[in-house]
Amino acid sequence: MPLLVTEPPHAGIIHYETYGRGRPVLFLHGWLGSWSLWRPTIEELGKEYKTYSLDFFGFGESRGIGEKKDLNSFKVTTFVEMVNQFMDKLGIPKAAVIGHSMGGTVTLSTGIRYPDKVVKACCIGSPVNGDSLNLLLKLSGIPAFAFLVWRSPPLLRMFLRVYSRFMAKDGRMMSRMMSSDISQVTMESFFQSIGTLRDTDLTADLDKLTMPVLGIYGRKDIIVHPNQRHALKSGVPHAYIDYIEDAGHFPMLDTREHFVSTIRDFLKGNL
Repeated sequence: MPLLVTEPPHAGIIHYETYGRGRPVLFLHGWLGSWSLWRPTIEELGKEYKTYSLDFFGFGESRGIGEKKDLNSFKVTTFVEMVNQFMDKLGIPKAAVIGHSMGGTVTLSTGIRYPDKVVKACCIGSPVNGDSLNLLLKLSGIPAFAFLVWRSPPLLRMFLRVYSRFMAKDGRMMSRMMSSDISQVTMESFFQSIGTLRDTDLTADLDKLTMPVLGIYGRKDIIVHPNQRHALKSGVPHAYIDYIEDAGHFPMLDTREHFVSTIRDFLKGNL
């Protein structure tokens, strides 16, 4: 579904999908991703909750107005305001927010900036500090490097085809999903979003997260170092950390039943 947001300083069309009935739960995707990552999860949790899964500006089917000229279109702070406006437009006064990777960093940032709107915050494989990103992702935030990769489609496809096979247990499925998602990403969103994520450090503000917090990290994560679970726990002592030995950067795909069960317990207040 498309939703027009016009509040300054960032305006555009937000694409989102909704499923189920009950208390609202927002799902935020990671870098190079889209709402479709959450399809299996929301099909399960939609039996008990009203789920909303949205595409960030520059990803999936969401587009910001004038985004190619605006160097602020794809910052973490922009995505925080996007979530804020999304909730206001749909009349959602407060909700649980669940984010993967970059989306988890946006989730924590939204909880810091708008604590009254986030009743529960969950981050999955998310960097608290951008230094935890692997080297290739850090390089992707450099405009010259991103431009070189973007102007070489065969190189980009080959890289994604090979690298994605190490991101999840089902490498072939992961490769197909990433190839589909990258086809909708703009060059600006490609390097600006990862660049701002690389420079993000939430450490000093984590004590502002007074709501229930869940961090899910996989031991085999090659995208964000799993030691970020320690950074989250150190800054949010009351956070519940689920460290999954047999999962990588995509625990919702690697350990689907365990993942959904953990999220359900968190939403129900059983953790």
